[in-house]
Amino acid sequence: MSLFFEDLEVGQTWHAGPHTMERDRIVEFAREFDPQAQHLSEEAAAGSMFGELVASGWHTAAVSMRLMQQAAAPILDSGAIGAAIEGISWPEPVRPGDVLRTESEIVELRLSRSRPDRGLMKLKTTTRRADGVVVQVMTGVIFVPRRND
Repeated sequence: MSLFFEDLEVGQTWHAGPHTMERDRIVEFAREFDPQAQHLSEEAAAGSMFGELVASGWHTAAVSMRLMQQAAAPILDSGAIGAAIEGISWPEPVRPGDVLRTESEIVELRLSRSRPDRGLMKLKTTTRRADGVVVQVMTGVIFVPRRND
């Protein structure tokens, strides 16, 4: 069932996960996209500010995006598409073996002034480890089609 702008409400939430951050995937992602010492090996990471291997924030963002998309599939199936990222932060590192979950909450809905066939949804997605510690907060704006009634 596809959801359209008119089906959404501020405060509506979606949950997704779990996803386990595997050591080899952390290193593989880092080699290709973010080759900083703290992401490449335990030995290289030992001299970093973390002192241990941690996932790239961009890896965490990619995993969070995948989880968010799985949870919000009924909106995305209607043709919703990202318009902007207003902010992203990584308050705590993600380590090999961490199990991540996301919660996405609609924090704002408004009609598009330039595209009357769409609305804009501001979505705050919080990613947590299994122990509840927040490892990422991302706020994005998504174009959502309006119903053609």
